[in-house]
Amino acid sequence: MMIRRFSAAAFAAALLTPGLAACNSTGNGEAGASASPTVAGSIAPSGATPGTGDAKQALLNSTNEIRNGNFRFTMSGAGSTAEGQVHEPSQSAEMRVTIGDASSDLMMKLDLIHLKPDSWVKVELGGKSAGSIPGVQKLNLGKYQHLDQTRIKGNRALGFDFEKVDPAGSAVLTQGITEVRQTGDGMYAGTLDVSRAAEAGSVDPTVITALGAQAKSVPFTAKLDPQGRLSEMVVQMPAAGQSAAQDIKVTYSDYGNASAAQKPSADQVVEAPPEFYNLFN
Repeated sequence: MMIRRFSAAAFAAALLTPGLAACNSTGNGEAGASASPTVAGSIAPSGATPGTGDAKQALLNSTNEIRNGNFRFTMSGAGSTAEGQVHEPSQSAEMRVTIGDASSDLMMKLDLIHLKPDSWVKVELGGKSAGSIPGVQKLNLGKYQHLDQTRIKGNRALGFDFEKVDPAGSAVLTQGITEVRQTGDGMYAGTLDVSRAAEAGSVDPTVITALGAQAKSVPFTAKLDPQGRLSEMVVQMPAAGQSAAQDIKVTYSDYGNASAAQKPSADQVVEAPPEFYNLFN
């Protein structure tokens, strides 16, 4: 339900599209049990009590360092996980994605590398329905596939925009905070209006529509590091349409200490076949 801009179409689809999220969860359309805490206790409306405005401002400020494009991150939700890093100084980024497992209808692993102006992806497809994917034998090569930039230009699923480096749109989401309170040292809980994030692409508009009035008050928790930078955000999405309730979790770490992505060696690279673009478009 969340994730924008930063590559991995299948991961984005798994989080953003209720149908795929259901296929890659428990097999019956229900997401796995949530391991994140729910928001407990009363939450003061913005501006209603002293300190509430300070809490919101702290969260708004916590995303400033993300814009510098030098950090590592993880994302999880809907039976999918991802981890990677952004290193704007070298104009590079990388991401490793796992969707589902061998028992799922579709299991997919992606290893993406962006080193401007080039991009590569290594694909592994599995699961019970993998054999029905057209050209699957041309995709499971065990090598990096070099992407034609003219074919992925403007495709936020496969490309990477170094002008917009936040992989999960956390800055946009924090701007949608409607209620918040500090629950401990560097810890916050509250609600946010996810419909405000629709225009930025961090939440699927169809999910927002299915949520109805609930979209304006979705629970979240957040943690800041000792320097006041966002280290974790968990958005507790309620059930909507075909999508079961689930937690979407994003973490950030190693601010200023990410490393440049490495270009794959020539003997490990092939040009991406047409079947690849058909799968991701």
